[in-house]
Amino acid sequence: MQTIVVTGGAGYIGSHTIIELLNQTDFNVLSIDNFSNSTPNAYGRIKAITNRSFETLAFDLCDAEALEKNLSAVKNIVGFIHFAAFKSVPQSVVDPMLYYDNNLNSLVNLLRFAQKNKIDNFIFSSSCSVYGNSKELPVTEQTPLKKAESAYGHTKQVGEEMIAFFCKAYPDFKAVLLRYFNPVGAHMSGKIGEYPLHKPSNLVPIITQTAVNRNSLTVFGSNYNTRDGYCIRDYIHVSDIANAHIKALYYIINNKNKNKVSLFNLGTGNGVSVLEAIHSFEKVSGKKLNYIEGPRRDGDVIAVYADNTLAKTELNWSPQFSLDDMMLSAWKWQQNLEEGN
Repeated sequence: MQTIVVTGGAGYIGSHTIIELLNQTDFNVLSIDNFSNSTPNAYGRIKAITNRSFETLAFDLCDAEALEKNLSAVKNIVGFIHFAAFKSVPQSVVDPMLYYDNNLNSLVNLLRFAQKNKIDNFIFSSSCSVYGNSKELPVTEQTPLKKAESAYGHTKQVGEEMIAFFCKAYPDFKAVLLRYFNPVGAHMSGKIGEYPLHKPSNLVPIITQTAVNRNSLTVFGSNYNTRDGYCIRDYIHVSDIANAHIKALYYIINNKNKNKVSLFNLGTGNGVSVLEAIHSFEKVSGKKLNYIEGPRRDGDVIAVYADNTLAKTELNWSPQFSLDDMMLSAWKWQQNLEEGN
């Protein structure tokens, strides 16, 4: 049986993608995670949702010897879906070298292993942060990249370039770069969702934890040049992101790709302000949030949202979940956590 290796498979997007792999495909799935920002409990949740088993390995991809030792024994690997990376924009501003060390060295090691073992299909978890403060909205895949506003965003820019040069050097190697906008929400069952081990920096887990703990929520910056003064993002349901990976995987395995490096935006195409996201949560949850205005946060882009036409056309993908769905599923997940489920 052919094997797909998912790195960072116990993480937020990785775990939801494994669910879709198990539900939609016949591939053997192998997850790698060092649990730096996740827990092995995610695996049990995946199995409970899918009623299917899969393989797991625990090691750090930055350790080239451990990667070689562990993966050399795995048979019939046909592709990688590479999620494993640090992802906090504020943390990357404070400690940039941590991000360059982790995010780029792990990618180098994985590409070297792929080349050595002739594993020719690679899907890379990129980000809308590569666009920086673009003057063009919505951004398309052809939109020129601006200077990254954070070390995290820069590692994604560099990672994309590394993969492009790698594809040029090795004729059989094919890659899909998926630029996520702002993945939010949880599996609609409410049985798995975003579970940061450290203080969350992403909006939605901050919102749901605020609703539970009745603390105040700080919104960073309310004087931007946007329609209501707040940052604008393209929020997209995590299961829509996961589903796009399945389509991207078949796209390159079945040689439907038109280029050795394929690039797709994954967003809804709708820009939503932070305040609008808060109001959506309040509507679906019935909880009034106590939010206060704070200063602008270093590394934050003012506004970015996607033109997703290319993904719709080439991958036959389109988002299925609304903003209210995203907030309701995240709230259901938070309630399950509070109940110990």
